[in-house]
Order: sequence, then structure tokens, then C-alpha cells
Amino acid sequence: MNGSAHSAPSDVEFTLKRGPAGLGFNIVGGVDQQYMMNDSGIYVAKIKENGAAALDGRLQEGDKILAINGRKLDNLSHGAAVELFRSAGEDVHLCIQQRPVLQNGPTSSRADGESSSALGTWTLFAVVTLAVMTASFIAYKRFHPRGPRGPF
Repeated sequence: MNGSAHSAPSDVEFTLKRGPAGLGFNIVGGVDQQYMMNDSGIYVAKIKENGAAALDGRLQEGDKILAINGRKLDNLSHGAAVELFRSAGEDVHLCIQQRPVLQNGPTSSRADGESSSALGTWTLFAVVTLAVMTASFIAYKRFHPRGPRGPF
């Protein structure tokens, strides 16, 4: 199995040491606050800059947390999941499902991701604008075939 060539989600286990400001990430999801349609799982919403998770580097935004200290997070409310993280102790063993990698190239630079996303939005805007202008020009030509009317 060559691993890195696949974009399918993979399960990973590791221990994260709690820092002075906690584990350093926010979660979303739960049976009462589904983050993904038809999925009540718990997901990493945000990695806090210079927090324990950011410094460790293995946990990424979008990862699904399957278990904490061996306790599966299936069918938990958001509040119950938060409480498990708060009471997890100093060394927290996580089992996560990494988000699938959807793009080629480096994924570590957030600025690149944001700029390419913005570039994509502007490209889409330009294409739509061009299409509207073209359709307007064609409609204009159809209803005004030859400039000013003369005595011909």
C-alpha cells in the first residue's frame, strides 16, 4: 500500500499533550448540531494558532474525531463531546479520520489556499460577466441588425 497517492480518508491515532491554553482547537458537530449532512460526528473546526494542536501539526481543520482516550464519539451531543475533551486529562489519545486531500500540491500554506480560493471566485465572476456581455451583444445585434436605418 503506497498510502500517499490515495485521497480517501484514513484513520490515525496519536497522543496530544495539553498545553497552557488547552488542546488548541475548536470542534463542531454532534447529534444535536450536525456539521455534515446525515453525519452526527465531531469535526475539528479551527486549529488555534500556536496552540497545542498547531504546534504538534498532526491534527488538521476538517478532520473527524472518532474517539478520545478510547471513548468513541458516536451519537454524542455537542455539549457531551466538549465535556469529554475538557475532562480528558493532560495526555489526550485521539483517533481521527483525516479529511481527504482534494487538491494537488502543498496544503500547509493557508495563504496559498485562501488566495487560490479567491482567484477561483474572481475567475468564476469574470466568466459569468463575459457570458452575460456576450448574450447581451447577441441580443442587441438580433434586434438592431444594421446600425442606423437609411432610405435603402
